[in-house]
Formats: sequence, structure tokens, C-alpha cells
Amino acid sequence: MKIIHVVAAVIEDGGSILCVQRGASKYPYIHQKWEFPGGKVEPNETPEAALRREIMEELGLDIQVTSRLIIVEHAYADFGLIMDTYRCLLADSLPRLDIHLTEHIAFQWMKPSSVEFASLDWAAADRPIVDVLRASFQNGT
Repeated sequence: MKIIHVVAAVIEDGGSILCVQRGASKYPYIHQKWEFPGGKVEPNETPEAALRREIMEELGLDIQVTSRLIIVEHAYADFGLIMDTYRCLLADSLPRLDIHLTEHIAFQWMKPSSVEFASLDWAAADRPIVDVLRASFQNGT
């Protein structure tokens, strides 16, 4: 099975986190699922640099990577992934609604404590991130 190294951004602003919805996919298990934005790490690229590049390409946002949150290893039916997930902040004072979707069909800023956040139709690889965020909110971190 092919293993892909990817990165994901938990972009925080005002207590809310940016959630994005994938578009159509040839894989039904990720078709139109919600996820944290990110993408593949290119050869000779650090995960942090890949994350800043991917977020700029996919959303038109400049981010500041602050800390690693979790590493997720997940096997889908057709491929596996290792996903380095980082907490991030918006690097400038752009309005948080000034997002330019190039690979996603929707976005929402949501509080991890909300029922709606937990009940989004998340991609399976992103569920552990949701769980960590909800637990950290409940613990006040």
C-alpha cells in the first residue's frame, strides 16, 4: 500500500477553528468530507514549509505555524497516510472570511466545543484531530 506524508493545519482565530469541505473525489470515503486543510509534503521540504505553501495555494491565507498537535497514521482502502498536524494562526490581519477556495467547496469557522463541530461528516483520518481538539477544549487548554 502506498503511504503518503501529508500535513494538516488547525488554524485558530478567536476561539474558532477553520474546517474545510473536500470536493468530489474518486474515493467515496473522502468524497465531500470535512477536513483540516493541508496537503502533501514535497521532497526536501519541511512539514512546516509544506503547510504554509499548501494553505497559501488552497486558501490564499498566510499562516504562522505554532506547534505540533498530533501525528495521525491512517490506512484508507487505497492508500495510507502519515499526517503531521500543527496548530496555526493567521499571520496577518486579513478578515477570516477572506478565504479563496481552490480545492474545497465550503468552509466554516467553528468552536471545538460545539455540537456542530463534532457532528460534521469528517474524513476518517481527521477524526483523531477532532477528538484531541474537543478534549483540549474540555480540559481548558
